[in-house]
Amino acid sequence: MRRRKNQIARTTEDVIFDIVNVALLLLIVFLTLYPFYYVLIQSLNEGLDAVRGGIYFLPRKWSLENFNALLGDPKWAKSLMVSVTRTIAGTLLAVGFTSLVAYGMSFKSLVFRKWYYALILFAMYFNGGMIPTFVLFRSLRILNTFWVYIIPSMLNIFFMMVLIAFFQDIPVSLLEVARIDGASELLIFRKIVLPLSLPILATTALFIGVGQWNSWIDSAYYVSNKNLRTMSYLMMEIINKSMIDRFGAAATAGMEISQQSLAHSSTAVTTRSIQMAAMIVSVAPIICVYPFLQKYFVKGIMLGSVKG
Repeated sequence: MRRRKNQIARTTEDVIFDIVNVALLLLIVFLTLYPFYYVLIQSLNEGLDAVRGGIYFLPRKWSLENFNALLGDPKWAKSLMVSVTRTIAGTLLAVGFTSLVAYGMSFKSLVFRKWYYALILFAMYFNGGMIPTFVLFRSLRILNTFWVYIIPSMLNIFFMMVLIAFFQDIPVSLLEVARIDGASELLIFRKIVLPLSLPILATTALFIGVGQWNSWIDSAYYVSNKNLRTMSYLMMEIINKSMIDRFGAAATAGMEISQQSLAHSSTAVTTRSIQMAAMIVSVAPIICVYPFLQKYFVKGIMLGSVKG
């Protein structure tokens, strides 16, 4: 076959460069994904057998007892429900409230708009500290309640600034036509602005949702009710206690796996195997949700980089 006229002949240097480039990329992919894969195979292996080591690519003794012991413990089951509820409610309310405030701030004719901007920027760069925050939450009577996870995070200043810049680029004529037809501002916001802003809103929801799911500091400082503990807090608790006494019985205090769950277990589990199972359970929801938001995520990042 004759070479096409517009096809450039590949030299030996080009072939070597492509091979090296592909090899480096495959190495980076392996180094990135293997730690997650290692945690997965450790969680699917029998706990006592995993202590022997030598498990690198496939489980030696397949077992689901780690997940049964984890999800069968009422403490972890409650923390999972708290984390799921917090993530869903916190993300929806944060995106809705932040976008609503950003839409109002996007109007240049807004009275005292400069003062609002100054106040927002001041709050963005300066924090009152943990003790004033604790006192504020106590005065609002949200301390040691589920609302301590939701109310403080309903307004995200960073994403509010991004949304303001995005809303300002929406054609004013489009909004004016809706106002002439008698549409209220809330109707315009719900029927016109939000559908046009779906990519940036999906990106905002993804970041806020991941932050809600991974947050554990508020559960540690502002919640003392064990029924309101999040999964991230329990994971941090067990990691800290395992670091303090890795091989002692104190390392299992953060787990508190119920005796009933272990009694029905046909194979033995260990603290480390339960840790691996907890990591998989905590990461799995984000991995499952991300593919559905990926196309919006890419569009939102590009729009934010151009319009921000």
